[in-house]
Amino acid sequence: MFRSVLTILVFSLSLPVAGIVHAKRAFEIADYYRTVFVGSPVVSPDGRIVVFTATRYELETGSSWTEIASVAPDGSGFRQLTRGHHDGSPVFSPDGSQLAFISDRDDHGAQIWLLPLAGGEARRLTEFPGGLADPVWSPDGSVIAATAEVYPECGADPECNATIRDSVTAGPLSAYVTDELLYRHWTTWREGRFQHVLLIDAETGEAIRDLTPGRWDSPTFAVGGGGGYAFSPDGGEICVVSNHDAVAATSTNSDLWLIQLDEDGVIEPAVTITNTNHGWDGDPVYSPDGRFIAYRSQAKPGREADLFRLAVYDRANGTVAYLTDEATFDNWVEDVQWAPDGRSLVFQAAVEGRNPLYRIGWADREISRIHEDGALNGWSPTPDGKTIVYNRSKVGEPPELWSVPADGGGSRRITELNRGLEEEVDIRGAEVIWVDGEDDRRIQVFLVKPHGFDPGEKYPLILNVHGGPQSPWRDRYRGDWQVYPGKGYIVAFPNPTGSAGFGQDIVDAISCDYSGRVVDEISLVTDALADLPYVDEKRMGAMGWSWGGYMMMWFAGNTDRFQALASMMGIYDLRSFYSATEEQWFPAADLCGPPWEEEAYVEPSPSGHTEGFSTPTLVITGERDFRVPYTQSLQFFNDLQLREVPSRLVVFPDAGHWPGWYEMAFYYLVHLDWFHQWLGGGAPPWDVELFLRNQAFVDPPPDDGSLGLH
Repeated sequence: MFRSVLTILVFSLSLPVAGIVHAKRAFEIADYYRTVFVGSPVVSPDGRIVVFTATRYELETGSSWTEIASVAPDGSGFRQLTRGHHDGSPVFSPDGSQLAFISDRDDHGAQIWLLPLAGGEARRLTEFPGGLADPVWSPDGSVIAATAEVYPECGADPECNATIRDSVTAGPLSAYVTDELLYRHWTTWREGRFQHVLLIDAETGEAIRDLTPGRWDSPTFAVGGGGGYAFSPDGGEICVVSNHDAVAATSTNSDLWLIQLDEDGVIEPAVTITNTNHGWDGDPVYSPDGRFIAYRSQAKPGREADLFRLAVYDRANGTVAYLTDEATFDNWVEDVQWAPDGRSLVFQAAVEGRNPLYRIGWADREISRIHEDGALNGWSPTPDGKTIVYNRSKVGEPPELWSVPADGGGSRRITELNRGLEEEVDIRGAEVIWVDGEDDRRIQVFLVKPHGFDPGEKYPLILNVHGGPQSPWRDRYRGDWQVYPGKGYIVAFPNPTGSAGFGQDIVDAISCDYSGRVVDEISLVTDALADLPYVDEKRMGAMGWSWGGYMMMWFAGNTDRFQALASMMGIYDLRSFYSATEEQWFPAADLCGPPWEEEAYVEPSPSGHTEGFSTPTLVITGERDFRVPYTQSLQFFNDLQLREVPSRLVVFPDAGHWPGWYEMAFYYLVHLDWFHQWLGGGAPPWDVELFLRNQAFVDPPPDDGSLGLH
């Protein structure tokens, strides 16, 4: 490692006033689970109300529930619509009289329910085997499109699907058989089922037709969901996203498929409108007059981190116009909607750790920024086009709904579900520092200082490296940004090479170079942080998830700069990872080909640097992580142990790449315990062994003298 003379520019984000901070207590793990996690806003057809979900947790019992509530766009008239269940994906009927939503409140699993908004109880509409998801009303309100996992030979036939499913689950044999790749994905095995779009009768709940027959997922799986299908305004057509390439595991070539509908449900065959582009196309949105379809598009085949462009298809003449590209807007377009008058489009983009809203004129192609406000997580314009309602959080502010004039201006908070938590607990805001790198590159770092911060004192620091490696840190409310500062740590979150939001050349620069430029930049950031007068450079730790977990494994063999490390769901051996992961396009793109053709798998593999292992390391993984198979972490932990390095392994048997919320509570706890042991910050709130045994909330806790963990 080396030190350089660095320019550090500091900006504050949601920083609490010093006089108020001391009246509040430090943030604890339990406070994160007191947070009400507000969902995306859905505006009614008349623009008078906004519905949204609110997810709540009860740490002591391990229970959670998601409710639906409503509020007016000006913040008045808050109303609780459902209580105590797992209710989600609310959508208004076209006339605004009822709400369709997904709920598993009875023994039929996740089904579509209907709630009359004039009063009355919700009723279950469907009873499809295995459940349904993501309902979308047709413009006339007669049918609802929804997704289901079906056996292709069964399609929309509920009896056929139930017969096979029951036989598979209840029979004496349990086995997986496949003749093709992508036989498992993220956390689930294929088991002969594919996601299809079904047409549901809005009166009877009957599954009328499978709109997307065949051995393809429709819509294509997307992390975090997204707009996988949409009806045309006249209801005569539905646009669905699907990848029909022969080997889906090596292809990102999702296309837009148009399916013509008639009174009986569908006219075959479906037609693709994006077959000339071999990269990803998705998230279709029809213009108000129905002539155009806006969507997001990537040009490079097999490259999931390619630039997301805004494209528009003209249904009248079959042409495509790309409204943004590297020359006009060199960052990822993340979400897009038409303005109600159809004369412009509003889109959200990843830009320097935030995701502001922009407007682009349909005629002049002029781009202007409308609004920037922390991290947006869903937004919707009102039907009159005058207001945009959005969900947002910041590092120091939990998620709530806000509104802003559609032409920009001051924003207004319209929900108050976390006000009590904010008034009681010191939720720390972030500063942004910019560290000078090479070739005039500036590296963004979010910095959160601890509760009761005194600039005259020195504090332990935790550096947190993000995953992806293209997924940037954002000015967003997260447990990692609050739990550790509550125990006396400074936490730093850098956006080095590979991070989206700083130009596509920065994103592309990490390909085939996992251990080069990005490592140099993280080293520069580490030097800059160590030079801060309030950082104790002898008590610096680092942690990371996914690709960040890989970087912790790399650190373990290549630097003694940190006194403690924590690797979550990391890649330890690039060669074996390539042949074990399910989305084969990812390593092929990031490491520039298969391992039998490229050298990029050899030197960057942490497994080849075990001679340098010496730093105490926490290792966390999930057995159902098919993205980064958990054996990667087992290999790493085994080698640490065999090298006699202090280390601890945590395996979640039921977790995938992202553990569930209660597993995450334990995740925070074991991190606090590990860093307390090696960096000297505050002690964890519960004993690790008691929490592991599900005895942390027993009063009084058992005392059998056998507890071996802190």
